Amino acid sequence: MRVAMFGYQTWGHRTLQALLESGHDVVLAVTHPKSEHAYEKIWDDSVADLAAGHGVPLLLRARPDDELVTALKEAEPDILVANNWRTWIPPEIFRLPRHGTLNVHDSLLPAYAGFSPLIWALINGEEEVGVTAHLMNEELDAGDIVLQRAVRVGPSDTATDLFHRTVALIRPIVRDALALIESGRAAPVAQDRSKASFFHKRSVEDGRIVWSWPAEDIERLVRAQSDPYPNAFTFYKGERIRVLKASVSKGLYGGTPGRVFIREGDGVVIVAGPDARRGRSHGLVIEQVRTESGADLPATEVFRTMGGYLTDR
Repeated sequence: MRVAMFGYQTWGHRTLQALLESGHDVVLAVTHPKSEHAYEKIWDDSVADLAAGHGVPLLLRARPDDELVTALKEAEPDILVANNWRTWIPPEIFRLPRHGTLNVHDSLLPAYAGFSPLIWALINGEEEVGVTAHLMNEELDAGDIVLQRAVRVGPSDTATDLFHRTVALIRPIVRDALALIESGRAAPVAQDRSKASFFHKRSVEDGRIVWSWPAEDIERLVRAQSDPYPNAFTFYKGERIRVLKASVSKGLYGGTPGRVFIREGDGVVIVAGPDARRGRSHGLVIEQVRTESGADLPATEVFRTMGGYLTDR
């Protein structure tokens, strides 16, 4: 088939790589210009460089425009494949190829449509994450599902771990979905919209620790915001402290959320949870932090005396 693709960052790069290896004729690649946004500098393998290295016609666009529509019509693709395209694709584009547009999204749709699905899923304690290939329609990430693959989330997994495991699914899911569509064997399944959820883009602000959250939720936030993502952070004596490693305490601790309380194991317990005052909650054991100067230190070197509070401002 003649295939055009829309994609950006590593997700788009791996999609184009899969298309180049698939034997299909890649007639056009469309990607965004490079961005200085913190999250868009992570996993930033270049679609533009890959296309140029293989002689694939390339367009750089922040969003679709009339010139892009003309270029697509001239390329005459049988199908368009999209992955991590950051702006709306209008119907005049996604309906243009005879097979429509196959969108590849890194969640198990209909859950976690939208942005940063792996991070949100990890924060929320999901047991599985995955990749979905679906046919694009007017609603973002809502089209009929062609293929879906899942991987388990382990108790110590970080967002980086889940990124690598789900990115590895892109090549086979693109290959297999296109084979089904080309052969006429695809049987797309409508999404159950009663189970749909839609999430916004993350920003550095979303890593702010709220100590009234249960310790289990905060610990997952720390893993979800592990390097190279902007880390989960809190404030101690007016200084921003980034939490690099933490665990849920073995003991139950009572008091006010955010209190620097007691040493446990290799770290320092911070009181946490909406019911912390009742003494029925686990605390968060902070084990390693990064200071504003960029130094990575054991928490016991930063919280040398017990008492005082960690705050979200």
